[in-house]
Amino acid sequence: MEEVSIIGIDLAKRSFQVHGAGADGSVAFRRKLSRGKLLGFLASQPECTVAMEACASAHYWGREIAALGHEVRLVPPIYVKPFVKRHKNDAADAEAISEAAQRPTMHFVAVKTEAQQTQGMLFRTRDLLVRQRTQTINALRGHLAEYGVVAPQGRARIRQLVGVLEDGDSGLPEAVVELGGLLLGRIDELDEKIDGLDREIRASAREDEETARLMTIPGIGPVTAMAIQAFAPPMESFRRGRAREGRHTWPCWRDRAGPRPAPSGRLRREGGHGRPFGARRACTCRIAL
Repeated sequence: MEEVSIIGIDLAKRSFQVHGAGADGSVAFRRKLSRGKLLGFLASQPECTVAMEACASAHYWGREIAALGHEVRLVPPIYVKPFVKRHKNDAADAEAISEAAQRPTMHFVAVKTEAQQTQGMLFRTRDLLVRQRTQTINALRGHLAEYGVVAPQGRARIRQLVGVLEDGDSGLPEAVVELGGLLLGRIDELDEKIDGLDREIRASAREDEETARLMTIPGIGPVTAMAIQAFAPPMESFRRGRAREGRHTWPCWRDRAGPRPAPSGRLRREGGHGRPFGARRACTCRIAL
């Protein structure tokens, strides 16, 4: 068998397509492996580069494969698509991943640690609960508005509806009062869970050395500091910290380097530089708080 230089893996839940290639790009092997056999197969291979798309479960597999001694490269899916030469299937995707990872100008995603993924789950869980709370509040407002009961805008003022529901002379049907109380109870439950996550974020920020150092920056609190640590790539991957022309800057990653381009094809002036509308945005990562 020809010596393998790079292995491309198309990740899935149960079966994984593996594509091995030599240093010259020639095909060494194509295999389909079950989930339980993937690590055993990679352990039997000489140390080489293993490439995967930066998709679901990629960071977990990246850590496991790196522990075997291989160099792991995670390629953003948007950069893999141009290398697919035929109809999309698992084998074609694995080959495209291996080819994309060999490009000298390719940009890769750093493999996250378990701690970073845990912090990310904490923020996403909090975001989910906040959206559920907003949805429940809007549902309560909408239902009661059908009976002529309207509360002022603002989440804090939703409590004014409690008195209306408890008022026996409100004229609301008994079933409406019962269902309204159910929604209010759900809002209280979500408030308690969100407050608990906020306390956990603040406590973790105080205990972590890097987060505490980030909070010394004016305007950076515990939530923002923890979000940066959870979602931001290594700072060494940025060429500069100021907003200048180019993609590989900190302001570009956080999506605040300028207004979003619109697909019209025209040019506009931004800080003395012409920027085309409709150009594909390279930075799509955001911190959703």
